[in-house]
Amino acid sequence: MAGRQRFCGQGLSIQATTGVNTSTLLGRFDGQSRLLLTTLMSGVSGAKAALTVFQRQQRANSESTLTNFILTLCRDEIASSAEALTLSVKPLVCLFPPVFKQNLLIFLYLVNSAIPGPTVLLLLRCLAQDSNPTPWVRALGRQLERKLEMNFKDPLYSEHCRQKLKQLSENLGGSSEAGGWAGCFNSQKEESESYCRLDLLEHGTQRKRRASVDEDVDADGEEAVQESKRLKMDMHVDEPVDAEDEEVRMDTQGGSASAAETPADRPHDGLPEHIRGSVLHMKELLEGQAEWDQSATDVFKVLNECNPTQVEMLCETLNFPILPEHTLPKLCNSILSLSPDLSYSTAASLIRSILLQKVSSLSEPASRCLVTAVTSLCSRYPRPMCHSVIEPVLEDRNIGPPQTELLNRLIESCLDSHYRLLMLQMTFRIPWSEAVLSIIHSLLDSKLLLHEEVFTQLTEELISQGPHFTTSVKFAKMMLTVLTKHSSHVTAAQKHSLTSCLNSNETFLKKSLQASLKRIPDA
Repeated sequence: MAGRQRFCGQGLSIQATTGVNTSTLLGRFDGQSRLLLTTLMSGVSGAKAALTVFQRQQRANSESTLTNFILTLCRDEIASSAEALTLSVKPLVCLFPPVFKQNLLIFLYLVNSAIPGPTVLLLLRCLAQDSNPTPWVRALGRQLERKLEMNFKDPLYSEHCRQKLKQLSENLGGSSEAGGWAGCFNSQKEESESYCRLDLLEHGTQRKRRASVDEDVDADGEEAVQESKRLKMDMHVDEPVDAEDEEVRMDTQGGSASAAETPADRPHDGLPEHIRGSVLHMKELLEGQAEWDQSATDVFKVLNECNPTQVEMLCETLNFPILPEHTLPKLCNSILSLSPDLSYSTAASLIRSILLQKVSSLSEPASRCLVTAVTSLCSRYPRPMCHSVIEPVLEDRNIGPPQTELLNRLIESCLDSHYRLLMLQMTFRIPWSEAVLSIIHSLLDSKLLLHEEVFTQLTEELISQGPHFTTSVKFAKMMLTVLTKHSSHVTAAQKHSLTSCLNSNETFLKKSLQASLKRIPDA
């Protein structure tokens, strides 16, 4: 089973997913994809925000595509049901919450030209395996099928929705009256035509109002507006009805009329009233609706009153992962001005929510605002930064030059010897890559004081992982640093093991390495 990459029932992921643990699911994706995923789960406006994120990623890397993102969503996962105590196999996309699926389909509708048709069809087939799709997900899936010219047969609304709307029509207007709502259910074609007429009435009314030619024109416009409002009010039900692009248009303009408000759009119901008020003020500040003055900074004092669960709720409500980077310096200044300092758990939650996604998804050097935020928070809260951002970034298989550059900056300017030593020990638990080698080299080159236990662990890693880097100049330079700056720690047994490791080196530094090793006494 290991090593196979199959989709939609053709193969299984090695790891099982218990319930819907979004943090576990996010671990299946690379940094850029995780940023997209987090954005798509951010509430009713997630599709529009994800479009902005994707466009930004394309500007940074013109070769960036969504194909791998979609294929990962289509991989099968073993999911367990806590209620039935059973295991089942489902595509990964089916394990995400409904708001994600809804935003995903809207997002794909908006960018469908950037994704190969067969890839989108594969995702739609995977979503069809969802045992309990919401009406919106079902409707948006069919709408996407129409966009791809696949399926014009199935209506966007369900039979249950049709019956509910018909019953509503009868209750409001009476079933015996001719015309009216009853005519909306004769056929799908008539329903679409009714929307066209509605749009024409709206546009006509607006033109008539602007013209203001005479009183008759005003009267006709007012009548059209009233009819439009009545139709819109009647269509405001739990499930969507056929309107082709209506759902996408409404969502990308700020949210669907029938979609429920999400926790990301209002303070969480689980927060006390006084914290809720502070969160509203924070949201206004972050959205530029209020000025950052001393009173604004005082709002953040509520963080010292929050327990860990409330801090997580606050971070979710304020959508920290997708916060624009230009707001980070002011936000961090407000956090750093707090007295007393935040507890470890509170600081770790905040730093993780504010910075982790931004750092992990970097595809180019970090902006000045992001660098300022990372370095300032790291200087004040080094331990939370190490565990909430640095460790996950090191563990990310897709760590690259932008992340390496940022972490090396922290090594040089923010972290004292204790935390640099902690960072080095973190690298002993992960497979090394060229990026990780660069970070280890910076750590060893920073006058790091290694005690015997840590140096023994380092030597073991050099011997075990060295065979993978026989042609790596970075690995050779790192070894040279160990043999010159930390030679006093090398024992006779370690010298013998390192000799075997160096013999397989194929870089131009091989002779220098062997010479340095020979200068170390055997005693």
